[in-house]
Amino acid sequence: MKTLRVSMFGMIAVAISALAILATSATIIVVKAHAAERSLAVASPAAGPSGYHLLKKIPLGGEGFWDYIIFDSPTRRLFVSRGTKVVVLDVDTGKVVGEIPNTDGVHGIALAPDLNRGFTSNGRAGTVTIFDLKTLQVIGSAQAGTNPDAIIYDPASKRVFAMNGRSKDATAIDGATGKVVDTIPVDGKPEFAVADGAGHVYVNIEDKSEEQQIDSQNLKVTATWPLAPCDEPSGLAMDIANRRLFAGCGNKMMAVINADTGKVIATPAIGEGVDANGFDPGTGYAFASNGGSGTLTVVHEDSPDKYSAVEDVPTQAHARTMALDPKTHQVFLVTADFGPAPAATPDNAHPRPTMAKDSFVVLVFGK
Repeated sequence: MKTLRVSMFGMIAVAISALAILATSATIIVVKAHAAERSLAVASPAAGPSGYHLLKKIPLGGEGFWDYIIFDSPTRRLFVSRGTKVVVLDVDTGKVVGEIPNTDGVHGIALAPDLNRGFTSNGRAGTVTIFDLKTLQVIGSAQAGTNPDAIIYDPASKRVFAMNGRSKDATAIDGATGKVVDTIPVDGKPEFAVADGAGHVYVNIEDKSEEQQIDSQNLKVTATWPLAPCDEPSGLAMDIANRRLFAGCGNKMMAVINADTGKVIATPAIGEGVDANGFDPGTGYAFASNGGSGTLTVVHEDSPDKYSAVEDVPTQAHARTMALDPKTHQVFLVTADFGPAPAATPDNAHPRPTMAKDSFVVLVFGK
């Protein structure tokens, strides 16, 4: 019996030792877990109500200012205007895969995937460059009006529409042949435009604070609608299914417009310095990229007639133009760092600030 008692005491001691080891190990695991959580919190910015936050930055560097950007979802390519050329970026690898050269004063890019063609609006040259969408090789050009700015492709008519800011008209180009079909006078300075795929093109008239509807087949303006209280509309996007337009206004609001009646049905607040808008049918979010305030405003479409301002996601100063991937729901913006503006001269009363060398960058936002 003595031997048995010693064995029992031995077993109890072993058990106590084992429990102590387990407790110590558990404490170490918990400490490591808390440390990992702290490290993760530092590495990943907190997402707000929409879930959107900065995923990554892709440095591009190089010279030249920028304007519109557009995303080709099937190829994961981002087309970025850079003054005299269009830079084409693979957003997954972060590598430049090609350039569209000799696009003097380029503003916008339009893609026609059904025709395997792309088009650029070259403001200083007054032309439209036509390129092969797969190879990125230039295959032609067309004459536009004075200072073509926004440019879109309408799949219903298979025509490209270049909005000419100084000549106050729109050049309609046959997407397949590259030939100019007609020039359509508009009511003032046209800014961005969208097509509904059903034979209508909508364009913001910035200096008149109006929306105009163009028949893309008959090439005539069929409606002109005042956008009050919206002033100086620039960016434009569309919810095609619900027939709603989203115009970014210079007085810090997003005008939501009925595309059939022209009625302004909501004006949620946005940031300062908007220059582009987007709509994601998969999430019901409308976006405004605000270069002045360095924010991305997110507005939710609760119903076709009700809209809720969700949040202003911090981006970066001067990030004013944007593109959207409806598959991944990612939003792309571009910007750069700037120094002070040089002194005004008689020839240039409002000189641009100086861009810091190689500071140009693509910002990728997502959930």
